[in-house]
Amino acid sequence: MSEPRLFKKVLIANRGEIALRVIRACRELGISTVAVYSTADEKSLHVKLADEAVCIGPPPSKQSYLNMGAILTAADITGAEAIHPGYGFLSENFEFARLCRECNISFIGPSPENIYAMGDKTRARNIARGAGVPMLPGTLAAVPSVEAALEEGKKIGYPIIVKAAAGGGGRGIHVVYQPDQLKKSFERMCNEAQAAFGDGSMFIEKFCERPRHVEIQVLCDKYGKRIFLGERDCTIQRRHQKLIEECPSPMVTPEIREAMGSAAIRLCDAVNYENVGTVEFLLDEDGKFYFMEMNTRIQVEHPVTEMVTGIDLLQEQIRVAAGFPCQYEQSDVKIESHAIECRINAEDSERFTPSPGLITGFHLPGGFGVRNDTFVYDHYRVVPFYDSMIGKLIVHAPTREAAIRKMRQALDEYVVDGIKTNIAFHRKVMQDPKFVAADYDTHFLEEFLPKYE
Repeated sequence: MSEPRLFKKVLIANRGEIALRVIRACRELGISTVAVYSTADEKSLHVKLADEAVCIGPPPSKQSYLNMGAILTAADITGAEAIHPGYGFLSENFEFARLCRECNISFIGPSPENIYAMGDKTRARNIARGAGVPMLPGTLAAVPSVEAALEEGKKIGYPIIVKAAAGGGGRGIHVVYQPDQLKKSFERMCNEAQAAFGDGSMFIEKFCERPRHVEIQVLCDKYGKRIFLGERDCTIQRRHQKLIEECPSPMVTPEIREAMGSAAIRLCDAVNYENVGTVEFLLDEDGKFYFMEMNTRIQVEHPVTEMVTGIDLLQEQIRVAAGFPCQYEQSDVKIESHAIECRINAEDSERFTPSPGLITGFHLPGGFGVRNDTFVYDHYRVVPFYDSMIGKLIVHAPTREAAIRKMRQALDEYVVDGIKTNIAFHRKVMQDPKFVAADYDTHFLEEFLPKYE
């Protein structure tokens, strides 16, 4: 193998704050960047800050950010050696990663084989079972009919959770408490999965009633070195969509962390995993954990891991994709402080409905240990075509208590006029006694913040 070298030019096949995050990481490594954008994003900050920018289509994602041909053509005409997919869009599309390889363009992420292995939930469950990763009782293959689903439900015991095999992002998930409910809605679940993911296959597992959602960040190079960078707690969710994340989890002991991390590395070993990834688990009240899925991309919530560990995950992604060995050892990973991230969305914080429009006033909070990952600015018009997240507010402090206080202060300073946001929602969570005491599970919003459900 020839000596590795950094890429000279990277195309970012994404938009919003993650596109800016990649641009900044590339700049620090001395790499020039190419932004791609839809006509709706012509005035977006990533277009302004990249070295080059190429319009790839109209606002609908299928005609722009999901248009593989247009993106690969943009890479070709600009001479980009690599493509960073960010998160969402094509980031977990093994066919796109394969096409990049065929075009001699480096895909800054896992191999197509890695993405394929983990992309289907039933396939991933089989691999996890073989690697000795703890799992909830459930099917290892898609259930072919409602009759088969009812039979499996009887074996597993209710309540059960029915998941789309090709699902992701919190979609395609249904909790079923009674056989009659499954009988009535199974066909609808399959149809919804087919419409959303192009695959109507569903699998079933036991529903863990009051879990924490805890995930392990992994970093793996092309030479077999695989380390884990602690965990993130993503328990505060609404309809399976994460809203607040923190590192470390207040419920994870050093012993649980080591066990979860070891399980995540076993899974990576089983598929010869490369680049960054996240292995997601459910953690029950007894401290037992169970495999959910693996996300073969950088996560929205990666900044909390960066703040606590001091490791720049984006730069490591780029270095590993270019063939450099991982420059860290497991012993280098220290979990000795605390970080919290709040996702700032353009939405009505009471109804959780999108609120696009013109921002007429904008002020970001600052201070020691405060980080803002955002792509909007004063008089930027938030478009209605994409995800409503306009930024992430991250704070870092020596302890969880100090991080909560810092987040309260930062939220009080955050100003977005002209549109509605969920900043008020985050303020309420940060004051909630149950959140402060870390006494909550995935039902937190419906039980303690009924106003928001």
